[in-house]
Amino acid sequence: MTPTTLTYARDGRIARITLNRPDRLNAIDEAMPRELRAAVEEANRDDAVHVIVLGGAGRTFCAGYDLQVFAESPRPGPLSQDMPWDPTVDYRRMSDDTACFMSLWRSHKPVIARVQGAAIGGGTDMALCSDITIMADDAKIGYPPVRVWGCPQTAMWVYRLGAERAKLLLLTGDLIDGRTAAAMGLVARSVPAPELEATVETLAQRMAGIPRNHLMIQKMVINQAYDNMGLQTTQTMATLLDGITRHTPEGIHFKERCEQVGFKAAVLERDGGAPIGP
Repeated sequence: MTPTTLTYARDGRIARITLNRPDRLNAIDEAMPRELRAAVEEANRDDAVHVIVLGGAGRTFCAGYDLQVFAESPRPGPLSQDMPWDPTVDYRRMSDDTACFMSLWRSHKPVIARVQGAAIGGGTDMALCSDITIMADDAKIGYPPVRVWGCPQTAMWVYRLGAERAKLLLLTGDLIDGRTAAAMGLVARSVPAPELEATVETLAQRMAGIPRNHLMIQKMVINQAYDNMGLQTTQTMATLLDGITRHTPEGIHFKERCEQVGFKAAVLERDGGAPIGP
C-alpha cells in the first residue's frame, strides 16, 4: 500500500524515511505509526540498505500526536473512552503504537534521526527510539503531555539520561533546545540549523561504508544491555500508565476543554504554568 503519512526512498546504501504531513507539522495520526513500521521493515528486507535516516518534511520533525484528531473530536475516540473505561482496550491500541516506534530500535539497520524545528510528545518517541539523534541547535524537544494527558510509553528518556535528568524533564514537561539536549546526553549531537542535513549525511555515509553484518552485530550487543535492564517491562508499565493519564479527572477535563475551545487553547491553558487540579 502507498503510505499517506511518510515517504520512503533508497539512495545507494541509505534508506530515507521522511514523515510527510508538513501542513500538520508531521503530527501523528492513526496511520503514521504503522506506516513507519512498514517502512522500517522494507529497509530491513533490502540487502542494499546499510543505514536508515529518519527525518521530517518541512520546518518540524514531529509535533506529537495530532490533537486536532484525537482531542477535539467527541468521545469516545481512540485515545479517550467513555467512562468507565477499559484499560485493556487502551493498552491494546497504544502498545501497538509503542511497537511501531520501537521498530526503529529493533531494526537490524542503524537509524539516524534528523531533528529540526521540534520533536514534541509522541514525536520524541520516534527521535529517541532511533539509534543516533542529531538536532539543530535551535530545535526543541520535550514531552509537555506529562503535565496532563500523557506518559512517554517507550520510556527512552530514563535510558538516555538516567533517573535524575529524566525526572527534571518529565516532572515539568519543559522543552529544551538542541544544545541543551546534546549537553545532557539526550541526543548525540547538536549543530547549527544550516549544517544539520550535511552533518547527518556525512554520518550516514560514514556508517554506510561498514558491512551490514558488523553494523547489526554492534547494535544487537548494545541493545541487549538495555533489554537486560528491563526495557520491555518498563515500556509495558509506561504504556498502561499512559492510558491512565487520559482517563483521570484532570485528563477528562483537558479532553473536554479541547472539545470546547480547541486543542491549541487547551494546550496553552495546560502548559501556561498555572497549577493543575486540586
